[in-house]
Amino acid sequence: MISLNGIEKIYRQGNALIHALKGITLNIEQGEIFGIIGRAGAGKSALIRSINLLEHPSSGSVVVDRCDLTTLTTDALRQARRHIGMVFQHCNLMSSRTVFENIALPLEMNGASHDTIEATVRPLLALTQLSNKSDAYPKELTSGQKQLVAIARALVTTPKVLLCEEVTAALDSKTKQLILQILHEINQRHKTTIVLITHEMEVIKTLCDRVAVLHQGEVVEQSSVLEFFTHPRSDIGKDFVKASARHEMPNSLRNSLRAKSAPNYNPILRIAFKDPDTQESFIGYVVQQFNLSVNIIQAHLEEIRESTVGIMTVEIIGDENETKRAIQFLEVKDIYVEVLGYAQRST
Repeated sequence: MISLNGIEKIYRQGNALIHALKGITLNIEQGEIFGIIGRAGAGKSALIRSINLLEHPSSGSVVVDRCDLTTLTTDALRQARRHIGMVFQHCNLMSSRTVFENIALPLEMNGASHDTIEATVRPLLALTQLSNKSDAYPKELTSGQKQLVAIARALVTTPKVLLCEEVTAALDSKTKQLILQILHEINQRHKTTIVLITHEMEVIKTLCDRVAVLHQGEVVEQSSVLEFFTHPRSDIGKDFVKASARHEMPNSLRNSLRAKSAPNYNPILRIAFKDPDTQESFIGYVVQQFNLSVNIIQAHLEEIRESTVGIMTVEIIGDENETKRAIQFLEVKDIYVEVLGYAQRST
């Protein structure tokens, strides 16, 4: 559905050149929800706006539904964009138009009839729970309601692709859940391909099928969401996963960790596994087979899409060589193991 091939984006800032995107190549399948995460300045906005050429790449190609947008004339690009909806972080509503009129605007610009507009806008008002705000103006709405209007407006042309730029940022939890529910419903009902950028890991966990991690203008990691949360590969990916954990490591332990092994220090591991029922079996096997002790510091379950993932922080006590063998055994069993550091033995 969407293929980004070698996307480069270079800005000129005075005499300096800013290399915002560096050879981005991504393939997004029809009907999937694809998330893009990264720190501020990573290039997320430049990337998502390249998909509909609001940001024209300095080089590379953007293929949407088998059409290379970078080769189109201005008129042809305008036609192609009718099938690509976009929801901006700051809504961009027209203050002089009511909620109904803001949502209807794309249809009016396309020359739709009054009956078509009514038949299309009313269901979207119901979907976004804005039916009672139809005649209200943007100044009368909450931030969350404005975002819902922007989503309805983006959906009014039934786009094949929906681009979402931080659509849940700074909203209350109830509105966030409603927005996620709407996006999921639209994806399921119409097989709409959704690409979103966000800094909120809960959005990635709840909504996305796959995720790409952007860092300094480059994609440093991409995988299924389940794979990402259980087997992050890049350093920044690991940081995002750690930051999203519901339970923090005790401060006393975290502050005492050292980076390298030393006599009388035990490794502290983060272990993630896709089947929580395997927890007791692999711990028991490690204890018996490698003559080690396992001290569980914390453990919890994460709901990621329709899957449940177990995540544990443990201390391994025993022979260093046997510990290495145990880690290799776990990795072969598709259990993610990360050494967080080394803590001094209590005895």
